[in-house]
Amino acid sequence: MADPAILAERAKKNGGGEAGAGEGSSSFAERMAPLGVAGDAFARVGGGVADAATAVAGGIVGRVGRRIGQVLSADLDDRDPDYIRENLPLSWLAATLWYRAEVRNMGNVPERGAVLLVGNHTGGNMSPEVIVLPLAFSTYFGVERPFYQLAHNLVLASPLGPFLRRYGAMPASHEHAREALRSGAAVLVFPGGDWEVHRPSWEGNRVDFAGRTGFVKLALSENVEIVPVVTIGGQETALFLSRGAWLAKLTRADRLLRLKVIPISLALPWILNVGDLLGHLPLPAKITIEVLPPIDPHERFGHEPDPDEVYEHVIGVMQEALDGLAAERRFPVIG
Repeated sequence: MADPAILAERAKKNGGGEAGAGEGSSSFAERMAPLGVAGDAFARVGGGVADAATAVAGGIVGRVGRRIGQVLSADLDDRDPDYIRENLPLSWLAATLWYRAEVRNMGNVPERGAVLLVGNHTGGNMSPEVIVLPLAFSTYFGVERPFYQLAHNLVLASPLGPFLRRYGAMPASHEHAREALRSGAAVLVFPGGDWEVHRPSWEGNRVDFAGRTGFVKLALSENVEIVPVVTIGGQETALFLSRGAWLAKLTRADRLLRLKVIPISLALPWILNVGDLLGHLPLPAKITIEVLPPIDPHERFGHEPDPDEVYEHVIGVMQEALDGLAAERRFPVIG
């Protein structure tokens, strides 16, 4: 496995290198300088167009960010057990028919009390495990047991947001996670976030949290067990080409919307799908989810566990399980 420090630095840079000395750090105008007067004029025009495009894109992103800030809130009471109960059979049937969803070993989740489920993230903004796992949890434990999932602000501000909230989705933050855990609920987090969920399809069988150890610190501070959950198949629901970290920087979405990526994929119905803001029609890839045995960090690593050591152990256990699921698959999409 790659060194966590390298992964963290990669995430810090949003997937792209910082400008350095030499040709890579030269401005547009400097690269045009050898062309003389014509090159200088072209540089001014080209630079002006680029600056204008960036300003327009940044303005749009800024307005979206303000809109999201206006509509977002977090309330544990948004989860609606009655709504889940009424819609559970049809929702589970739809997930089963489209994804042929299979969830294994749900019994590894402790039967009661607060617990932190930690999953790898797949499938772009139409992530199948975000739908399938809450359905399976409610089917197994009953809708009355509180279960919350931390989701990105853009997802909750989308047309699907109100629906997901009623199933327990909340804006992703440590404060919201702590509030839910202290209420005695089970909480699902995806530490890899947008960085992992939009990884290229050829990295689909890789757990990539980019060195983010926040979930470990959360589990330690709240003294709860960690239950790893691995999903396979989501990166086959479209052809994910690039995270688009450079595009997130260009439009300032990394600062205004907390988006480290603006992904580029081939997906229905858009064909070329940039940003995935409107979602896409996912291919009916077979989704398999496996819940792994719980990990008690204090019991396994002592009174004062090293977060990095716990992180490496969780990642290692998940990657081993994901490799096992990958070995079972014969063909993409078909499973």
